[in-house]
Amino acid sequence: MQQWLKISLLVCTFGFLKEIRPSEPFIVDYLAGPWRNLTMDQIVQEAFPIGTYSYLAQLAVIFLVTDFLRYKPIIIVNGAAGIIVWSMLTWTTSLSALKVLEIFYGTYCAAEVAYFSYIYAKVDREHYQKVTSHTRAAIYSGRFFAASLAQLLVYFEAMDYRQLNYLSLAAQISATLWALFLPSVPTSMYFHRATLAEQSPDDSTAVQCTSTTAVAKQAKVVEIIEDDQSDDSKPPMAPNRRVQSSFRSRLKAAFVLLWTHFRTSFTNRSVLQWSIWYALAMAGYIQILAYVQALWSSIDATQPAVWNGAVEAALTLLGAIVALLAGYLHSGFLKPRTSLLSLALLSFAAGGAMLLATNTGNLIVSYLGYMVFCVLYAFAITVVSAEIAKNISDDCFGLVFGFNTLVALSLQTLLTFSVTDADGWFALDVFGQFTVFSCYFLVLGGIYTAFLVAESLAAWWSWHVARGNSRSRQQPRRG
Repeated sequence: MQQWLKISLLVCTFGFLKEIRPSEPFIVDYLAGPWRNLTMDQIVQEAFPIGTYSYLAQLAVIFLVTDFLRYKPIIIVNGAAGIIVWSMLTWTTSLSALKVLEIFYGTYCAAEVAYFSYIYAKVDREHYQKVTSHTRAAIYSGRFFAASLAQLLVYFEAMDYRQLNYLSLAAQISATLWALFLPSVPTSMYFHRATLAEQSPDDSTAVQCTSTTAVAKQAKVVEIIEDDQSDDSKPPMAPNRRVQSSFRSRLKAAFVLLWTHFRTSFTNRSVLQWSIWYALAMAGYIQILAYVQALWSSIDATQPAVWNGAVEAALTLLGAIVALLAGYLHSGFLKPRTSLLSLALLSFAAGGAMLLATNTGNLIVSYLGYMVFCVLYAFAITVVSAEIAKNISDDCFGLVFGFNTLVALSLQTLLTFSVTDADGWFALDVFGQFTVFSCYFLVLGGIYTAFLVAESLAAWWSWHVARGNSRSRQQPRRG
């Protein structure tokens, strides 16, 4: 077996094990059940918002620490946080314990960035496309297996909601133990970047995110640092001072490179256009995903939402299929105006589907509305991600998508504090919250409709000015 394939298999096994969380489709019913006996307001308005705040607070820090520690330690932290979360879910009962648990759940979510970053640091650039599909397939497979298993166990009454936590905990322990045997990474994107001499010929000819001027500046900085360290005319530097100087230089170079990548990526108009939708849509999607079980439990309080697992399993399959179809979408169709129109229509349709899921007394209709919403989102986010990736280099993937996710979480935090948190501005009930979330996507559609109108007017004005200039040049001069 080739080395890159072996590494891909190792990391994908971790991803598969980590996603085996059969308790998740029924987490709200478990928390509101006799095992914890919490009210819906306590779950939705007091406990869950802490997870959102924790995720946002840790994401940027963990992104930088992941690069600095070279990925593997944060993958282990990811698994360890999962062990803490599902241990507390299983053996604690109080609301205060649930709030502490949500802090660790934020760590669990934020540390996931290491899983997606590790593989790119361990394999050659030529294998990026294949290993990306492998890591995504592992995630989808784990989720499908967990949701299907949960639904079967609950339907046939082989396990109750609390006992499903044992399976989730066992999977997190297995994933953490597996992570201990992952190969270490010698380099990283920013803090432990390979020098030009260490890079292969293929890497040196690859497309870089930075401009030629930026690369020249970085090379000059490296030369100056090396001259300072090797100049015999200067008195020898003490070993501890040499280490500190080297560390400071590497730290400064890392942040300079971060800024260069950021500036180069987001001054690209296409990247900015797609990233705005990516961040805004992700914020709404994560919010809906986090609280939809509370909606289902509120629609029909007399009958438990026993098909949650089946819905999640079906969505996993549909999401994979839709993502595959979106990947074959002809790029020629995605011109500036047609892409804006597509994003506007998809946003309107997603908002309409969630309004249907919210304003119905039939649980099956709510399931269907939610599934339509998720399928539309899966299609759109795949196309948007591909378009962003097409306009940046591989070196910028982690930074651009990480920043977009940070913006999305910031917006989600604002949504949470505005309409969900008990201490927030409005503290709406579940139906009020989902009405706001649905209208959020309608507003997003309106924003991109406005962008479309502005783009069309700008194109028309440019055409009009060009036509006027052409006519003026064609008129004969009077002698």
